[in-house]
Amino acid sequence: MQEKINKLIRPEIRALSAYHVPEAGNMIKLDAMENPWSWPDELRDAWLEILKSAEINRYPDPAARTLQSDMRRAMEVPEAAGVILGNGSDELIQMIIQAVASPGRVVLAPVPGFVMYRQIAVVAGVEFEAVPLQDDFSLNQEALLAAVKARNPAVTFLAYPNNPTGNLFDADILHALLSCADGLVVIDEAYAPFTDASFMSRVGDYDNLLVLRTLSKMGLAGLRLGLLAGPPAWLEQIDKTRLPYNISVINQLTGSFALQHTDYFMRQAQEIRSQRAQLFSGLQALSSLTVYPSEANFILFRTPAGKATDIFEGLKAAGILIKNLDGSVAALQDCLRVTVGTPDENATFLAALAPLLAT
Repeated sequence: MQEKINKLIRPEIRALSAYHVPEAGNMIKLDAMENPWSWPDELRDAWLEILKSAEINRYPDPAARTLQSDMRRAMEVPEAAGVILGNGSDELIQMIIQAVASPGRVVLAPVPGFVMYRQIAVVAGVEFEAVPLQDDFSLNQEALLAAVKARNPAVTFLAYPNNPTGNLFDADILHALLSCADGLVVIDEAYAPFTDASFMSRVGDYDNLLVLRTLSKMGLAGLRLGLLAGPPAWLEQIDKTRLPYNISVINQLTGSFALQHTDYFMRQAQEIRSQRAQLFSGLQALSSLTVYPSEANFILFRTPAGKATDIFEGLKAAGILIKNLDGSVAALQDCLRVTVGTPDENATFLAALAPLLAT
């Protein structure tokens, strides 16, 4: 069998590792940038009433028109912009890359960054060009623009704020990139609920600007709903790669219902921002850590040399799951990432972390 696998599966696919999601079990789950709060009973009951109208025997609206309209309103998409919905923003990233994939094409992104840019590019058979961030995880404008000029990428992806570092890139550098790039520039705003910065209002100002959003981080991770906004002419072509009926009946009804309660989710986002500040202070108080500022719903921190994995395992033993980034890329050596949880979860995490740093 292995001989057949080696013959049929492309070498670059065989060299990849599948995206691994660890089983959390009963641990406090602070590894996946999720909203820590469930829906209250009254909201859940109203939602279940809505689901009674679902025509499960019928295919969903292929364009998800009602949900699309609701998401445009909630995300303040410019009226002239086109919109495509995806099964999470991951599917939209895949669609963008598929639309431009061709021998010799390049996808470019800063590193460390969202791992799926590289993963999807490799699967699509295009080259991935990594532009290293500076030591403080900021963009190196000279290196970025030089790489764009030299490689002429079909697509450049930038997460804004960046994952897994949490910082916002300098907006002036992004404007310079948009002005000089021949290819598409995708600003991935997955963490928009936790920052005041956005390029959504600039869609249409540049003919190569696309903006990604998702409902996952605002409390709807289980739905897998993403939105791509950009010039209609580009989206008309990208939409040809979308599989039919990609947004289910249940997701369309649930997404539209949830977006009628946007204020509820944005209040939660504000509370997460408040808890982020307190968690940041708590981490800074542990003097052996380097803690990086965040505009997202997680915080990246660097442990003393060689201790990251031991601390990660110690937290697991204490019933707390965070993300171990040590060993992923050189720039993240000794780094761990923690999602902002509830006040109790954050306090439990800090209480468990402190003695692990002392050992």
